[in-house]
Amino acid sequence: MSERRELPRNRSIPDSTVIPVLEYADVRAAAKWLCEAFGFRERLRIGDHRVQLMFGSGAVVVAEAGGAVTHGLGGGHSVMVRVMSADRHCERARRAGAEITREPESHPFGERQYSAVDPGGHAWTFTETIADSDPASWGGELLSDESPTS
Repeated sequence: MSERRELPRNRSIPDSTVIPVLEYADVRAAAKWLCEAFGFRERLRIGDHRVQLMFGSGAVVVAEAGGAVTHGLGGGHSVMVRVMSADRHCERARRAGAEITREPESHPFGERQYSAVDPGGHAWTFTETIADSDPASWGGELLSDESPTS
């Protein structure tokens, strides 16, 4: 059961399907460095604890170290994957033996998400777009919503 249909658009999340989430002690400094050194561009700032970066059609999220990214597992990273239905995907993962660390929950930023840990101890968040949410409505600062161009 793969996610082949086109995912709905939400201004609060990159259009990319798979989005690594990397933790840093200083989110703003890390985002600035990644832009300068590797050519990423800032897409969305969420306070001082999270920044979405784009590179071509790909995306990464820079998140505050020690936050909810790995749900207390350590490791400093997780992977976010966009799916058509967080609830159905969660049940599939549960049946396959995934440890569900956060049940599906809807958020004001237009996403319904759940989190799991795989047998190797890697943290995953699966996210379903449920609304096209204006980041300004929940405290985000949209910096670039351009079509991807490497």
